[in-house]
Amino acid sequence: MFAATPAQISFMVSASAVVATVTTIFIGALSDKLGKRKLFISAGYILWGISILAFALVRKDVIGSLFTATASVSAICITITIVLDCLMTFFGSTANDAAFNAWLTDVTEPKTRGAAEGVNSMMPLMAILVVFGGFMSFDLAKSSAWTVIFCVIGAVVLLAGVSSIFLVQEPHQEKQGNERYFYNVLHGFRPSTIKNNPVLYGTVAAFALFGISIQVFMPYLIIYYEVSLSMANYVLIMAPAILIAGGITALYGRYYDKVGFLPSILPALCSLAVGYVLLGAFTHVALVFIGSLCMMTGYLTGMAVFGAMIRDYTPQGKAGAFQGLRIVGQVLIPGIVGPVIGAAVLANAKTIVGNDGTESFIPSQAIFWAALAVLAVVAVVVLCLIPILRKETPAQSAQAEPQEKEI
Repeated sequence: MFAATPAQISFMVSASAVVATVTTIFIGALSDKLGKRKLFISAGYILWGISILAFALVRKDVIGSLFTATASVSAICITITIVLDCLMTFFGSTANDAAFNAWLTDVTEPKTRGAAEGVNSMMPLMAILVVFGGFMSFDLAKSSAWTVIFCVIGAVVLLAGVSSIFLVQEPHQEKQGNERYFYNVLHGFRPSTIKNNPVLYGTVAAFALFGISIQVFMPYLIIYYEVSLSMANYVLIMAPAILIAGGITALYGRYYDKVGFLPSILPALCSLAVGYVLLGAFTHVALVFIGSLCMMTGYLTGMAVFGAMIRDYTPQGKAGAFQGLRIVGQVLIPGIVGPVIGAAVLANAKTIVGNDGTESFIPSQAIFWAALAVLAVVAVVVLCLIPILRKETPAQSAQAEPQEKEI
């Protein structure tokens, strides 16, 4: 709507990633100290919904009426959008990344975390599918369409926050009033903590590499379907693949509960690898669908297994503090490194000129081979965890850590 440049969009995405990480680190530790999760979940979701609704007011006619003496209304709209996006991210990360994920760790046990994480992992892509399906008929060239979109999504998130007041039960958790807050904030990044939890940090490292593999191609996936393969109805490929993969993932979490980490993560990585090979080698619609299904299944089941494993090995009473570590591995590192690799691979990609005269690149199948190369490193890290897993169990790791003496 405001003719933002690629640099401005990139800055907004990077700023949002940083805000999400910092918020999760500090709010997660604060929820540990106060012994409260529900407060941050409910208040966070309500404010998150309100911040989304506020985007409906970021329009040239509204902003122009407030800054009548300013020549560049679009520039002001872009600045407001970036600032509001960071504010929205703060509320969203408070509610979901910090509080809800800590709450989910608190209310589950090692024997049930796989099942819970299976459902939790499939929700983001299911939500994307709902958004694509629900708004695919909208004319996104009109600001009125975006007004409706922001109002609908904001209202849904706001309703989720209000509903959580009645649906979410506060888990029993002791306040950590005697602990220094900033000590708890940095707890997950201390060398002594890393030394005492080798499986946890090894899993986070593998999870970060897994995320990098996904982010090598994911930012370009829809463009690849729509432009490179000329699939006007790419939703017909994505929707069934996401639905089937989501159903498999919901059940796959229970498989993790029964067999453990290695027997469940290896099939997920194999499924993802097969998907990469099919997408990288073929362009026929049927094979692209099969490749997309294998890729989506490996992606979602891998997310579920890694997520459950991290919850199992999170030290007791530190779920909030360790959400910062989780988001660094799951969001920050993959979100920065993955797209950089993808952009490097596509540096010399073919380009096309659109009807408006702008030039854009055409993603090639090379992004899937690059993602496969990163996935091979993931497999190596996972196999390196085998001797450590034999020495450490979730029950041992989940013991409350001894308090270090204050100096």
